[in-house]
Amino acid sequence: MKISRILSEKDFVISFEFFPPKKVENEKILFNTIEVLKGYNPDFVSVTYGAGGSTKDKTIDWTIKIKEQYNLNVMMHLTCVTSSRDDVDEILTVLQEHNIDNILALRGDIPKDQENIKADFKYAYQLVEYIKNKNFFSIGVAGYPEGHIESASLEKDIEFLKMKVDAGADFIITQLFFDNKYFFDFLDRAEKIGINVPILPGIMPVINLNQVKRFTEMCGATVPDSLIKKLENKSEEDMFKIGIEYAINQCKELIEANVKGLHFYTLNKYNATTNILEGLGYVPKSL
Repeated sequence: MKISRILSEKDFVISFEFFPPKKVENEKILFNTIEVLKGYNPDFVSVTYGAGGSTKDKTIDWTIKIKEQYNLNVMMHLTCVTSSRDDVDEILTVLQEHNIDNILALRGDIPKDQENIKADFKYAYQLVEYIKNKNFFSIGVAGYPEGHIESASLEKDIEFLKMKVDAGADFIITQLFFDNKYFFDFLDRAEKIGINVPILPGIMPVINLNQVKRFTEMCGATVPDSLIKKLENKSEEDMFKIGIEYAINQCKELIEANVKGLHFYTLNKYNATTNILEGLGYVPKSL
């Protein structure tokens, strides 16, 4: 089912993100994670696409597998920075054949060894526009509460997001963030510029100090000093508990602010996500 339709019919949605395992031994972990999280009746799940399309075949395979083996509503990520129109057409045809009608349209990271690569799509809004003309898919795009790391300013960043929406995006899923103030400010900027599609906040808990540096380097997300101080000099078990408690409170504040839903970045593991969901009062169907 199209996510745009789900968002129009439901007041609140839950969704999960997975990535294609690089190693065969990790596939069992993902299968187990999907099995557990399916019990929470997600409205949709998404499957990521590697930089420069590096996981293209695996992404397509896992998207189809999750839909057909687990009967879950799936959205496939699709990056365009190294893709031709023929490449995109080939992928869209496969998705249509399997009745997969949701895509997260992304520019994608430019591979370091392909700085001057030529492709038919330079920006995500061009991919959105191209897919929209197919008149089959519900299209999501990425939003950045603290601004994209390549963006010159928050003002420019929100202008680029408006271009994606004007090109045909049906909804927005945000990059992870850890201070809700950034998200609420992002909503204000979006409203002022005329963005009126649903915006889903992306949630990922900080469950150990090693993650802090990775998150900051990966996407520029700010981890509050107060949370870092709580995590310092703690055991792995205690850091996990502190991070989960923080994420639960973060989600509660977002829910009280009437967000449209929560999109969880699972990292292919279920423990953190299930702990947060149960802290919010969710009980899996199997129970």
